[in-house]
Amino acid sequence: MKFVDEATIRVKAGNGGHGCLSFLREKFVAKGGPDGGDGGRGGSVYLVATDATNTLADFRVARRYGAENGQSGAGRNRTGRSGADLDVVVPCGTVVHDVDTGELIGDLTEIGQRLKIAEAGHPGLGNTRFKSSINRAPRKTTLGSAGEARHLRLELKVIADVGLVGMPNAGKSTLIRAMSAARPKVADYPFTTLYPNLGVVGVGPLQSFVMADIPGLIEGAAEGQGLGIQFLKHLQRTRLLLHLVDIAPIDESIDPAAEFRSIEKELSKFSDDLAVKPRWLVINKTDLLAEDQRSAACQKLLSDLRWTGPSFEVSAIAGHGTEKLAQAIMLEIERLNEVAAEDASR
Repeated sequence: MKFVDEATIRVKAGNGGHGCLSFLREKFVAKGGPDGGDGGRGGSVYLVATDATNTLADFRVARRYGAENGQSGAGRNRTGRSGADLDVVVPCGTVVHDVDTGELIGDLTEIGQRLKIAEAGHPGLGNTRFKSSINRAPRKTTLGSAGEARHLRLELKVIADVGLVGMPNAGKSTLIRAMSAARPKVADYPFTTLYPNLGVVGVGPLQSFVMADIPGLIEGAAEGQGLGIQFLKHLQRTRLLLHLVDIAPIDESIDPAAEFRSIEKELSKFSDDLAVKPRWLVINKTDLLAEDQRSAACQKLLSDLRWTGPSFEVSAIAGHGTEKLAQAIMLEIERLNEVAAEDASR
């Protein structure tokens, strides 16, 4: 299924039912009095998060959603039936904005989370409600109110523990194939990956993390160049970034250090939070260098970058170094979980 990470929809909550104007009419009952019932409440519209889908593609086809209207009241003080609420299923990670006002309505990050996006119309009152000692035969009723109508923009941000960043053809798809059961397309040309792929990396019993393969970035991505800004946003939810660098580019004129700085610049331009997110350096395609060249090339890159953070040398296609990388990531995720738990308990 084609990956779609943005869509606009229109939703309409159900209208409230009208109140009824009625008087009791029975044999041997003179002036039976008012017996008009209230209308029923309309149905509200909710978004419900699920892990059964990871795309907003369905919303490119079905763009309008409406809940059921409430029924009008009836005589003998019968209240109209309320309209059923409507649940619209969306993938986890969906952010909801109001198109007309720009308001952020909500962010669905947990499975089963339910967010009301359109309020139901209130029911009208029957004439029984207006009976009093002064007015024993009221002819007054009220109409049900209209349900809320909204124009919404849905935006999907991939939820993953680890995000892979790097230039096109740096080997991100190959790495996620080597470390997980995900099978993204792999080829020897840039921009092979056109949408984010998620893979679950198993490290040990009950130990795993989710890795996201983000399409390759280029200079100007923060302004929308290449695949641009539409994919940078997926990195915002990740807890750790792996910055992949091709240590043996086919074009010898390409400088791996310059490409690294270019991606680093785009992350900073897009978001301050993204710029300070924990990031590890992963030097990929080491198998393409002779053993006597490999160590020198990696050390030169670290020196050129003045890199002091964690770094790993891997060959994604051969699987060399990937197990060590996975274990280190798992330890870091567990450490971050402990820190988050301590912060929450304060």
